[in-house]
Amino acid sequence: MKKTYKIEVDCANCANKMEEAAKKTAGVKDATVNFMTLKMIVEFEEGQEPKSVMQEVLKNCKKVEDDCEIFI
Repeated sequence: MKKTYKIEVDCANCANKMEEAAKKTAGVKDATVNFMTLKMIVEFEEGQEPKSVMQEVLKNCKKVEDDCEIFI
C-alpha cells in the first residue's frame, strides 16, 4: 500500500535526510520525498498499519531534521 503525506521541510538536503530516515523505519518498504511538491510517498510492507508506522517515521525524521513536519 502506498500513501502520500504533506511535509514541511526547509531545503532539498533536509528532504534527502528525511527520505533516508523513512526508508530505514520498520514497516516501510520504500519512501520518496519530493522537496519541490513538499510530499512524501511511503510504500508500506504487507500487513503494516500505516498510522502507527508513520508515527515512527516522524520520530526518525525528527532525529535527522528536528524542525521537519509530516502531516499524518
